[in-house]
Amino acid sequence: MSSVSLDGVDRGILYVLQQDARNTTIAEIAEEVEVSASTVRNRIERMEANGIIEGYYPKISYERANFPLHVLFVCSAPTDQREELAASALDAPGVVDVREMLTSQRNIYVEVVAVDTRDLTDITNELSTMGFEIDHSEIIANHYTRPWAEFEYESEP
Repeated sequence: MSSVSLDGVDRGILYVLQQDARNTTIAEIAEEVEVSASTVRNRIERMEANGIIEGYYPKISYERANFPLHVLFVCSAPTDQREELAASALDAPGVVDVREMLTSQRNIYVEVVAVDTRDLTDITNELSTMGFEIDHSEIIANHYTRPWAEFEYESEP
């Protein structure tokens, strides 16, 4: 994997996009990072092409969408199968996010949504059938995020 060097403008663009990519215009980003709109557009396209920006996703309130159970399963998978199992977990119904960890135990975190305990049991059984050992589960009450401060734009003196 090759890395791409980001300058202050790139970092500033990423910071603004992390705040609210959906409701922020190219012109607003350009004003914030003190460059032209075409420069912002070109920089975003370059960062998308280089895999720095991987996508734009809505933040969903599953409870308000009538999926009251939002659960994080902390799982263990054999180290030599971890990557393959993590990718395959997305095929299980109800799975919305999978995080692969580098640790030897509790190395996959699987976030799921379910309508009721029967639905949750089906998801649990599916993950077990796939080869995951579920160490424990936690009900997610809230999820908070913020832009990484390292990306905040600071104009040159």
